Amino acid sequence: MSDLDEIPVTLIDGRETTFGEWSGKVRLVVNVASRCGYTPQYERLEKLQHRYGDRGFTVLGVPSNQFLQEFGSEEKIAEYCSATWGVTFPMTAKAKLNGKQQHPLYAALSSAEDEDGKAGKVKWNFEKFLVLPDGAVHRFRSSTEPDDPGITALIEKALPGDAG
Repeated sequence: MSDLDEIPVTLIDGRETTFGEWSGKVRLVVNVASRCGYTPQYERLEKLQHRYGDRGFTVLGVPSNQFLQEFGSEEKIAEYCSATWGVTFPMTAKAKLNGKQQHPLYAALSSAEDEDGKAGKVKWNFEKFLVLPDGAVHRFRSSTEPDDPGITALIEKALPGDAG
């Protein structure tokens, strides 16, 4: 269990939990937004969930209006994601990614470096943090597709069994 697992998380339906609910899994944490040029990535995120979910993987969507591209209410976000993209992976309540009211999960994740060695603030919607069961965090910027070979190779290496 890593320190990340102790961080409280409120799900989109209001249920309180911790990031540790998915402890031992490969977790892809993505700050999502419903009205962004990257919003079609929902489709690939859902495909990853279906492809690897039974093997110990989950996407965790974190809606944020930090960049002014998300709906106002959790209900509207949940409805949009389900009806438009068929999202079945867990989603949190809206969260701040940066600044004084930054969610503790993002305070921890944003210290991870991307492929260029840069850590710090989340720069845009659909940044991805791949959290491995050993606590290692790999960061991918918004333009990296969820099913990019760099991401899927790390998922495959960390998961037990065969993709079959």
